[in-house]
Amino acid sequence: MVTRALQKYLKISSKKLAIVARMVRGKKVNEALFILVNMNKKGAGMLKCAVESALNNAKKIPEKKFGEENLYISKVTVNMGPALKRFRSMSMGRAGLVLKRTSHVLVELDATETAAKSPQPEKAKATKNFAKSRKK
Repeated sequence: MVTRALQKYLKISSKKLAIVARMVRGKKVNEALFILVNMNKKGAGMLKCAVESALNNAKKIPEKKFGEENLYISKVTVNMGPALKRFRSMSMGRAGLVLKRTSHVLVELDATETAAKSPQPEKAKATKNFAKSRKK
């Protein structure tokens, strides 16, 4: 983890924001910002602000100079925030509860040089001996 940015109390449901977060998880920062700018979702603008904040935090590190081209989004976490409770009038004089949900977003950036990508394990192939032993 090079830097991270946390945005809290966003006025959007965490389910709706998680859909947008799945689109940019693991992408390079330039590519993720391009996706978020061109996406027609309310959560895209909110997530774009969090990614830009994390990018600016990375640029302010005095020891190392991180450019946009070698940073990628290593982690995006969307959590539920507190829900604002409102009432709506219902039939027969009742009051129905309406929850205005909020969410929290955590975006972590990492440099591509420090990212050690683990190799994918190969799937075990069934051999002829294994197949014959299964038939018995």
